[in-house]
Amino acid sequence: MSNASLPDPSNRLSKDPLANKAQAWSALFSEPMSELVKRYTASVGFDQRLWRADIAGSRAHAEMLAAQGVIDAQDLADIQRGLAQISADIEAGNFEWKLDLEDVHLNIEARLTALVGDAGKRLHTGRSRNDQVATDVRLWLRGEIDQLAGLLAEMQRALVELAAQHSDTVMPGYTHMQVAQPVSFAHHLLAYVEMFARDADRLVDVRKRVNQLPLGAAALAGTSYPLDRERVARTLGFDGICQNSLDAVSDRDFALEFSAAASICMIHVSRLSEEIVLWMSQNFGFIDLADRYCTGSSIMPQKRNPDVAELARGKSGRVIGHLMGLLTLMKGQPLTYNKDNQEDKEPLFDTVDTLADTLRIMAEMVGGITVKADAMERAALKGYATATDLADYLVKKGLAFRDAHEAVAHAVKVAIQRGVDLSELQLAELQALQPAISDDVFEALTLRGSLAARKVIGGTAPVQVLAQVARHRQRLG
Repeated sequence: MSNASLPDPSNRLSKDPLANKAQAWSALFSEPMSELVKRYTASVGFDQRLWRADIAGSRAHAEMLAAQGVIDAQDLADIQRGLAQISADIEAGNFEWKLDLEDVHLNIEARLTALVGDAGKRLHTGRSRNDQVATDVRLWLRGEIDQLAGLLAEMQRALVELAAQHSDTVMPGYTHMQVAQPVSFAHHLLAYVEMFARDADRLVDVRKRVNQLPLGAAALAGTSYPLDRERVARTLGFDGICQNSLDAVSDRDFALEFSAAASICMIHVSRLSEEIVLWMSQNFGFIDLADRYCTGSSIMPQKRNPDVAELARGKSGRVIGHLMGLLTLMKGQPLTYNKDNQEDKEPLFDTVDTLADTLRIMAEMVGGITVKADAMERAALKGYATATDLADYLVKKGLAFRDAHEAVAHAVKVAIQRGVDLSELQLAELQALQPAISDDVFEALTLRGSLAARKVIGGTAPVQVLAQVARHRQRLG
């Protein structure tokens, strides 16, 4: 985003010449900041979305200051009244965000002071914008992680419910994009459920490290005021406090970890999207998508394009790019806080927005899939998908696996020459290749016989697939 033309997504953004930014924090400066520098360094155009977290943190800080005797009861009452008014104004869209005040923190503090006077000036006692912004981002991200966990659960449920309908639907399983062995469509879908379950677990784990309180570290060295950091942590629902003030204000590991987890999740989305695109193509013809998730062509009237899946696949690059940007942002920073860290917010915000929107629409789209079971089964009959089953059959007749493997390779060669499936070879032809074969071989060579034989836990046998569906339903509630 260009800082030269800041967006104003939800509230008015004012350039008030009386609110000179240079005077927002110090009388040291003898000249006002240039308009270009104001626009270049301001973050209020995007960080105003942190306002709820900022006000929550300020309320908790003020309550603690009063409890510790740093401010009096009247100051606390005034601060609480002013913050309540600011919250109501922002909710109603009546808050005037000022570019000259640079960010969400100074905008709220300046308005608070205008509303309640000196009490507003006392609120910042014992804290810095360095620990304040770190607290705000953690509070905001914690809430977003909780929302994303719910969306991941919905994504998994959509896949599980589609899988529940197709435990007996046979499709080709692939390696190297070559037909390998028959699997059930349900089994294939449940592979993605496992991926998204791991994504949810990663977010739960990341949340533990997000949910540590930096407030009280002040600018970098802590503060001489008798702050009760544990009280603030309890009030705000943090699991603990950051134990080193230098690390507290400069750490963005939590943002990197979240972005890495989000990138892995989007890779899973991208893989599923790629398969949906392939399955819908005429070359596969395995599924149809509901019209509401497709677009047409401006020139070719016959086209139904899976644009949602394609765009979800493309947006994975966007999220991965944000991770690379954040890693690069942090790699050369000395301790402690540096202005570079202002650049962490836009990629972090966009990562959350992109992942949330993508999970919502993907879950809905999966729920609108129509499966073409006949086409899947015909495709599974290509490529001699039951060759391994024939080898397993011979092993059970007493052959060593490598000998069985060699015999089946010869059988496949014969089938290719004749242009038939293995199950279409005559018993005499098979016995000529390996005398141990008898007429019970043909049950092993059927697609459903192949599925049913793979009853190991985690296998594609319908009985196992249905057990996995039940497990996921119970887990997801």
